[in-house]
This record gives sequence, structure tokens and C-alpha cells, in this order.
Amino acid sequence: MQLFRLLTTMVQSSIICFLLVGLLSCSTAYKPQSDSSAAAITVSGDPIATLITPQQDLAPQGEQPLTTIGFAIQVGAFAQQDNAIRFEQKLKTLGLDAFSYLDDSGLYKVRFGDHSQYQAARNEAERLQAQGVIGTFFIVFPQDYAIAKTTPANLGGLRFELVKTAKRFIGVPYRWGGEDSKNGFDCSGLTMVSYRLNGLKLPRNSRAQYRAGQAVNKRDLRQGDLVFFATKGGTRVTHVGMYVGDGKFIHAPRTGKTIRISSLSSKYFRRTYVGGRTYL
Repeated sequence: MQLFRLLTTMVQSSIICFLLVGLLSCSTAYKPQSDSSAAAITVSGDPIATLITPQQDLAPQGEQPLTTIGFAIQVGAFAQQDNAIRFEQKLKTLGLDAFSYLDDSGLYKVRFGDHSQYQAARNEAERLQAQGVIGTFFIVFPQDYAIAKTTPANLGGLRFELVKTAKRFIGVPYRWGGEDSKNGFDCSGLTMVSYRLNGLKLPRNSRAQYRAGQAVNKRDLRQGDLVFFATKGGTRVTHVGMYVGDGKFIHAPRTGKTIRISSLSSKYFRRTYVGGRTYL
């Protein structure tokens, strides 16, 4: 009888120990991230991780929150838009995600690359330079972008910069060759370039841009949000522009036409409007 009681006590003790170990292991697995871990995220090259993370947490299934751009490579200084476009296309044939744009200086330049480390960007640039693909280059730092200087308290400043960048192209015959050009529009190239020049990696085509954002009612649109249209009928997105305020948006009407500001209240755009998306 004493032996039986001894064995029973041992079994009960084993069960209690097993449960305690399980509880401890669970508490370890769900331990909140420490301050030192958060600091490591910032040091790793994403100084605004706290700004982007909430979007990822709140995004409904199917949305693809934007990421920030790391170290990029800038090349060229072309007086003629056609020369910049040809150089952009040359880089694309090498598998580089290049885009050309009109700089504040009035010259057309080209950017490509998205590296987490400075040395990686420089190594790629020097390799291409040694091959004769590019000449003089400039490394763009992540902290140079408007998004890196943005906090949740001053998103209005970033919205202003997005619109300011897009307005730089007004009057320019848009010919960047965005992925929507096969549908007769280069519209998505304008919005993509405007966002990327401010440090946010917006997808290239309008349908991907539509999926990446969070839905916003037309009455709640703010500067920098994107507006989408089904210009071929139905609900399939084929056109995009950037909202600039007061019921107006900036866009590239179609290949070869100049970039302009139009009204959402016009009969054509009221009829083809699909929805608005925000990324901030």
C-alpha cells in the first residue's frame, strides 16, 4: 500500500512539472518584443518602421502595404526626355527596376535599385560602371526621402510632397512607358514615380496599385491618395490619378498627351470612377 501511494505521488508530481514547463514555454513564445529589439529594427535601415508597421497590422487580407525604398542608384542627366527613356529601357533589359523622371533641375534622370546596405548599392553601381553600362552615378540614401522625415504627426507634409512631385510633370508629354501603356495609358507610371521619389515603393501598374491601398470614400479623399477608373467599361481598373484636393486629380490622360489636372465631377470621370485608395 505504501508503495502504491509513493507511485501515485510521483505520477502527480510529474504531471504538475509537465504543466509548469508547458506554461513557461508558452509565456516565452508570446513574450512581447523588447525595446532593444525595436531599436534593432531601426538600426537595420528602416528608420520609420514604426510608421509602416501599423499599416501592415491593420491591412485587410489581400492588401499589400507599401514598403520603403532603401539605397538606390541615380544616373544620367538628360536634356531630352527620349534619351532618358531609352536609357531606362536599356537598364530594364538587364533586369533592373529602373524608372526615369523629371528632376527639379529641369533635367531627366534615371533611378534603379533598392538595397538595404550602402555598400551593396555601391558594388552594383561600380560593377555596371566597369561594364560600361552606366557612367557617373550617385547613391540615394533612404534618409533623403520625404518618407524618412515623416512621423505619424506630420503625414500632411508627406501628402504635400507627393502632390508637389506629381505637379512637377504638368504639361509634360508623359512617355515613361508604364505597364498600363498597352491599354493606351501611361497613368500608373506617373503615380509610381511620384511615390518612389518620396521613398515609397508603389507597384508599377494601376491594378496592383489599387490592390495595395486601403479603400477611402470619395468624400474622404486627401492629397496624395490615388483615384481609379474603369475607362473601358465594367469595373476593371484601367486608369489612375493622384488626388490633389478640391475634387481634382492629376493624371496622364493617355500616351503622348500632356499630364494635367482634371475634375472628378466631370461626366466622364463620374461615370468611370471605381474608387479611391490611401497608402498613409
